[in-house]
Amino acid sequence: MTALVISTLRPYVAIARPDHWVKNAFALPGVVAAAVLTGANVKVFVGTLILGMISLSLAASANYVINEWLDAEFDKHHPEKSQRVCVNGMTTARGIAITYGFLTIMSLGLGILISPWFMAFIGLLLGQGIIYNVRPFRLKDVPYLDVLSESVNNPIRLYLGWFMVSDQFLPPSSLVAGYWAAGAFLMSVKRYAELRSLGDGARAWLYRASFRHYTPDRLLISSFFYGLSAAFFLGVFLVKNRIELLLSLPFLAFLFSWYLLLGMRPNSSAQHPERLHKERWFMVYVALVVLLMCVLMVVDLPWLHGLLNNQYIH
Repeated sequence: MTALVISTLRPYVAIARPDHWVKNAFALPGVVAAAVLTGANVKVFVGTLILGMISLSLAASANYVINEWLDAEFDKHHPEKSQRVCVNGMTTARGIAITYGFLTIMSLGLGILISPWFMAFIGLLLGQGIIYNVRPFRLKDVPYLDVLSESVNNPIRLYLGWFMVSDQFLPPSSLVAGYWAAGAFLMSVKRYAELRSLGDGARAWLYRASFRHYTPDRLLISSFFYGLSAAFFLGVFLVKNRIELLLSLPFLAFLFSWYLLLGMRPNSSAQHPERLHKERWFMVYVALVVLLMCVLMVVDLPWLHGLLNNQYIH
């Protein structure tokens, strides 16, 4: 009996993609930004942080569930995704509805325990999953809107991280815009890697409708645009809020460039961001950049402030 229950539940656990929960680390910069900019003591909110991350992970899993169910007819044209449980008939519409309903209710229920603002943005994340996957919206089929609509999950996660610490203020708009553009850069590189892997032809079109418009060159140009936009908005945020962090921009630029290089490799890990941890040296560099930024968050460099206050000599 126990074995039967486990075998029945296993496909629904698989489509909830718990291995993708690592992406929810994108909420942590919101936690740090709120702590620094509002002066809140994060130690007081450790329990809230844990509860918030669970709520966020369950909401993300709810979106993955409808994504895999509604993408089954397209995933069968992908060499790897054709092995997914929904493609192979291991799930039912009733089971999908129950799983999605359970994850949605649990994520919203835990969210309201944190704050109404937090629950509202959990609802926004769930709503984005519907707009992205469900007809007649299904923005994932529309060129460029597919990247922008999926990458909007980045600023939503930023807001959720922020509201785990404070609901008295909102994060600066320049930080939100920069975070969105950075997510769009990552997503456009992922599309680029996918298209190169599948080839620019009918097979790719059957898998993803937006590939009828995309070419590798168009995706590279769009990733360049998103990368520049991210640098601009993040630069505005840093100058206005923590100028010491400007010193991290060259290192972030190198990080973006390295990620683009990964996207250009055959069978690129950029197609599966949850597998990036296997890129050992890349992850070491990410850790060093994060460490540098943490140091710059607490170390004051008065000479940088002086540069902004200099006046031209007439």
